[in-house]
Amino acid sequence: MRIALAQINPIVGDLVGNERLVRERLAQARDAGAQLALFPELAITGYPPEDLLLKEHVLADARAAIERLAADAVGIVAIVGFPERAGDVFNAAAVLADGALVGVYRKTRLPNYGVFDEHRYFQRGRGGAIVNVDGVAVGLTICEDLWVPGPPESDEALAGARLIVNLSASPYQAGKALAREQMIAQRARDNVAAIAFCAQVGGQDELVFDGGSVVVDHTGAVLARAPQFEQALLLCTVDAGAAGAARLRDTRHRTLAFESRVEVPLLADLRTGRPGYAADAPAGEIAPMRDELEEIWAALVLGTRDYVEKNGFERVVLGLSGGIDSALVACLAVDALGPERVVFVTMPSGFTSTGTRADAGELAERLGVELHELPIGPVMEAYGAQLADVMAGRKPGLPEENLQARIRGNDLMALSNAFGWLVLTTGNKSEMSVGYTTLYGDSAGGFAVIKDVPKTLVYRLARLRNTRADTPIPETIITRAPSAELRPGQRDEDSLPPYELLDPILEGYVEEDLGREQLVARGFDPQVVDRVIRLVDLAEYKRRQQPPGIKVTGKAFGRDRRMPITNRYRG
Repeated sequence: MRIALAQINPIVGDLVGNERLVRERLAQARDAGAQLALFPELAITGYPPEDLLLKEHVLADARAAIERLAADAVGIVAIVGFPERAGDVFNAAAVLADGALVGVYRKTRLPNYGVFDEHRYFQRGRGGAIVNVDGVAVGLTICEDLWVPGPPESDEALAGARLIVNLSASPYQAGKALAREQMIAQRARDNVAAIAFCAQVGGQDELVFDGGSVVVDHTGAVLARAPQFEQALLLCTVDAGAAGAARLRDTRHRTLAFESRVEVPLLADLRTGRPGYAADAPAGEIAPMRDELEEIWAALVLGTRDYVEKNGFERVVLGLSGGIDSALVACLAVDALGPERVVFVTMPSGFTSTGTRADAGELAERLGVELHELPIGPVMEAYGAQLADVMAGRKPGLPEENLQARIRGNDLMALSNAFGWLVLTTGNKSEMSVGYTTLYGDSAGGFAVIKDVPKTLVYRLARLRNTRADTPIPETIITRAPSAELRPGQRDEDSLPPYELLDPILEGYVEEDLGREQLVARGFDPQVVDRVIRLVDLAEYKRRQQPPGIKVTGKAFGRDRRMPITNRYRG
């Protein structure tokens, strides 16, 4: 069987545009000789549509799009993800063939952990389903259906399915692509069936979908793989007969199939009139997998590009301090959008060193980006004069430090208001975890690119970017001790544990949900652990006010990690 996996980048809520995208890829799949074309989970609405699914008219429009697309499914079978309103609401796969909607499969496993919230929106389906395509029994599944061993895919395989297809929208996190493919290979071996996994790609608010669509045979061997982080039409020839022959040799599967009492409905028996498997047909292209650091870079670039472009911004602006965080965000912005769509602003104060000021200019020059300098000294003096009476008798300190950050935030937002530029914030996950950030200052903006990137990873990504020929980040930016430069001689380590110590504690407390005693048992100093836990817990109110940012770790702040602000539990 010749199949096509349409790895597309839909836009949530753009039903007209998503319908057009499906129609274009369906035509390309037909022209390429495919008998079966697969599209991602909820391809019509984009994923995740969230509370759009609570609007009757959205569900009606999605159904109408499916009905229109059905007319294009002639000489080919298409399986397209959409939300179905049928008494309740289902995460569904429409089977389109012979110019009509011939069947619907409903997702049975609804994830409700991490970033997923499907119990809020969907009713679960009652079980698996099969469609025959040119004599091959094809089992239908959607995303989470495949992540849990057993039904529905096991029922479908026992009922005779030799190819199991999976429509997916699988959000990216570091290391997930390899684990996901290993899981798919295991399911193929368990069920003695080929599996075709068709994934969404693209950025959607805080989530990035990395694609990586793949087809494996009944032994788990990869037949074809689409590239990560880009749209693709993956073509693959699958020998479904090989799975049937293997089942004759595997008495375990034959016994289970004979003893199975589960009835799996056959939605349709279809003929495309196209030639089937040919011995000399190539299986498909196998795109290489990226290593983890390259994956993270690509995810951040794609997430930034799609957030900017899908929300209609022409340019972005960010404050360039001469520090490592803003340098990294600067490089990501240029890689995502090109230097002509990025604007840098440096806003020196009396505490800004000549080194960071020079490095900011050097970085802008190497990247070829427009740079504006807006000194904040005069504005700071005006604030001092205004507050002089009410603050008389106290030593300068935190209020003055935070005022500098807020002046800078106001400058950037003024440029955003004037020219429609999106402000990119430059704070990292380590700082956000412990509240080492100024509300309405360095946190002011529209999109937090490295919100989920720990400080130690910031350095690794900067080194990675400097391996390219243009080497944009001056070495002094990477080697200089990190500092907010809000007071004379300030260094981050005056206020925080060294990042090499802080980040492992944060990983345990934030991402692994470890308690105090577990962290101490890992060898961390009890006093440092207590200090970090206190800082993380007290900063929850700040994190609630941060802009959205790209998820790359196992548990990102925002829609992933959800903690109460008013909370007296510590540790």
